[in-house]
Amino acid sequence: MPRCAGSNLLLPAVRYRAASATDADEAVIIFQTRVKLPSELVSYAEVTKASESKTPTVSSGELRHYSNSGVPSGIKQRPTLYYLCHVSAQLPPAFPPSSLQTAMTTTINGKTTATSWAMYMRSLYADRQPPTLGTVAVDKLEEAAREKLKDRIEAFLYVFGSAGTCSTHDYNRNDFHKYKIIPRMLRDATHRTLETTLFGVQYPSPLLLAPIGVQGIVHPDGELATSGAAAKVGIPYIMSTASTRSIEAVAQASGSGPRWYQLYWPKSNELTLSVLSRVKKAGFSALVITLDTMLLGWRPHDIDTAYLPFLHGVGTQVGFTDPVFMAQFGKDAYPVDHAPQWPYDPAHLDERIRQGDETAKEHAFLGERWIGEVASGVFRPWEDLAFLKQNWDGPIILKGIMCPEDAELAIDHGVDGIVVSNHGGRQVDGSISTLYALDKIMQSPKVREAQASGRFTILFDSGIRTGSDVIKAIALGAQAVLYGRPFMYALALGGQDGVESQIRAILADVHVTLGLSGFKNLDEIRGKAGVLARD
Repeated sequence: MPRCAGSNLLLPAVRYRAASATDADEAVIIFQTRVKLPSELVSYAEVTKASESKTPTVSSGELRHYSNSGVPSGIKQRPTLYYLCHVSAQLPPAFPPSSLQTAMTTTINGKTTATSWAMYMRSLYADRQPPTLGTVAVDKLEEAAREKLKDRIEAFLYVFGSAGTCSTHDYNRNDFHKYKIIPRMLRDATHRTLETTLFGVQYPSPLLLAPIGVQGIVHPDGELATSGAAAKVGIPYIMSTASTRSIEAVAQASGSGPRWYQLYWPKSNELTLSVLSRVKKAGFSALVITLDTMLLGWRPHDIDTAYLPFLHGVGTQVGFTDPVFMAQFGKDAYPVDHAPQWPYDPAHLDERIRQGDETAKEHAFLGERWIGEVASGVFRPWEDLAFLKQNWDGPIILKGIMCPEDAELAIDHGVDGIVVSNHGGRQVDGSISTLYALDKIMQSPKVREAQASGRFTILFDSGIRTGSDVIKAIALGAQAVLYGRPFMYALALGGQDGVESQIRAILADVHVTLGLSGFKNLDEIRGKAGVLARD
């Protein structure tokens, strides 16, 4: 563990400002060196050079402030580095000397541990600066995204919209208000962790980015930005089959970050095998099978405006870059860096098609046939799961389970887990909420026994907006939660930096709420009676 030389090292308020995980690693390394640094400003280049030293000590008072000089493109909006402390041996202590060690050890060796999440909030107060997106309130993010996309409002409404009257979406949110956290006092929650183990892998938090398609309609970087942000924070990114980037491109953007793949199950077994092979080769570790979208839901706004990007070849990039799919039409697979034109303008593409533009016509033709494969209206029976089990050697998770009977059938058919989800209210209008469904599912003795034995994992999706939402879902028995629409609003507003900031914001909210409720880890609340009261 790094230590500070000088037994009288004192700290004023420790100041933080978010930029990126890479900068965090370099900043922490500075605390591990004896390199004599200038007493005033240290440029980014000097930080990088000094980080080459591995001596694990630093003398008090060596670090003062970091400048913006030489900071790589893309993080200039946040001029100082992440987890940098103003250190002085002359000022009265605002924290005990051990605080510096605590702050440093949260990001040692590039690993962001759960103990650091609340520092996001402290950094905003200390810097006297608003968050990257201007707010951490999801309702304000939503309105800001609506304003940002006002000239392409159909793109915003595609993300925002739901099935029918939006009643299922509303039930998802309203039912969170029916469950209340019961805070406990005088309990030791000083040192907290959000660490969560899923399928034998330990993650720093219980948050996963949900599989949302056609992200390229709100930002040109689309899935490259969101997968990159997830990788920086260390949370799993679940790639959608309806992505606007290829499997290989998303894997490259994700780097060494954890990634899962969500499958809209093609009609053709040969095509399914091709997709699974590419997914495995690209380093995706888990397979999430969406069950509730064998055909598209009744979404009035999209219907009224005939807004369906797939029919212009947007959100079909997994298909366009697949050799088996393209061979059906006598064509080679597109390059894996293929991306749709930005911005997506359906009227312009329709006009190009009318004028005989061969590229636009080909994309429309192929897009329609890809949708015919992955949203065909062919409903799979339980017995078909055997095919996937035979051809995928990682965890298989069924997304869309909403009742105890189906959860028990999932156990009977040997899958590894489920996502309690109603697709964010986008498929069945008038459905029960996911929180209600989770509560009922966890009342099944068979489900509880399978979960307790480690054979079966319960994930939760649809409706998560705040830290208290996460706490409530876990208290009802979920092991982790999927986070959806808010990160899309963050993507529209701020690209990768915006998504990363919003992920850190909700994790800080979870971390703070967990402690203020009197708990130091998620095992203390998961499925435990007495954590929640219900109206």
